[in-house]
Amino acid sequence: MFYRPEDGHGLPHNPFNAIVTPRPIGWIATRGADGQDNLAPYSFFNAVAYEPPQVMFASTSAKPDRDGTKDSVANIRETGVFCVNIVEYAMREVMNRTSGPWQRDVDEFELAGIEKAACRTIPCARVAAAPATLECRLTQIVDLPGAANFAVFGEVTGVHMRDNCLKDGMFDILSFQPLTRLGYRDYSRITELFSLKRPGE
Repeated sequence: MFYRPEDGHGLPHNPFNAIVTPRPIGWIATRGADGQDNLAPYSFFNAVAYEPPQVMFASTSAKPDRDGTKDSVANIRETGVFCVNIVEYAMREVMNRTSGPWQRDVDEFELAGIEKAACRTIPCARVAAAPATLECRLTQIVDLPGAANFAVFGEVTGVHMRDNCLKDGMFDILSFQPLTRLGYRDYSRITELFSLKRPGE
């Protein structure tokens, strides 16, 4: 099968998300200029640079109560900061609870019963129990083709790692089983690792 996205795929559901998998989930915490906290998951998320460390996430839809975007991007425009929380399998249900189209005055931390902790380098809340969190300062927001498509880039200014996720001096992902996003309504968790050496190493 071949299709051009501009012509449609003719399938019951869009296969694009199922092709580009698995995707890490950035559980993005933001705070508006009015002090309102927000928490929402984004699966168009990844690390993009080592030195200095940088990450990005993309927001691809809009809410009626925001000007052409969603709460996360609107808050970052106002404050210039955000926090990425890494999602573990054990937190899948509360993460999913925060994904709803809630009004801008809803605090998803409180809605889902998630304990907050203060970030140390930015004025923002974070998920206290997350395996790791990345405190970020905005570097740029890129307006992508299409309606309400924005890529948000940030420099990591602080890193939190849960103590029980450190093993022999390394961040042990099997200790918490990262949650990944697949296509449609599907998710997966990482439960097995293997190593490969690059040529020349």
